[in-house]
Amino acid sequence: MGIRCLLIALLVGPVVAADPEKPMKATLVRYSGNVQGVGFRATAVMIARDHPVVGYVKNLSDGRVELLAEGPAGAVEKFLKAVCDHWKDDISKEEAEDRKPVGTYKTFEIAR
Repeated sequence: MGIRCLLIALLVGPVVAADPEKPMKATLVRYSGNVQGVGFRATAVMIARDHPVVGYVKNLSDGRVELLAEGPAGAVEKFLKAVCDHWKDDISKEEAEDRKPVGTYKTFEIAR
């Protein structure tokens, strides 16, 4: 390693490559039903603490809730299942689409 690369490595820290065993995934979900005014967003944030996911959850003006989860594929799937299991009596419809992970989110939070 040349001196320039060593200095950059010391300044920015180690570069961690994505684990090929855990491909990254991003899923955008829109939930319909009794999902606003019931603590859906705060509960999603609490559930996310138990899963290595980042992204956001927010209310939409049409009464739905939008959630974007990004992380290792298995973690995203388990997180979304946990959200659905918790709110199964309140969710009447779920529309999910896979997205390309962008890697810009640092936490899972409520977006406004």
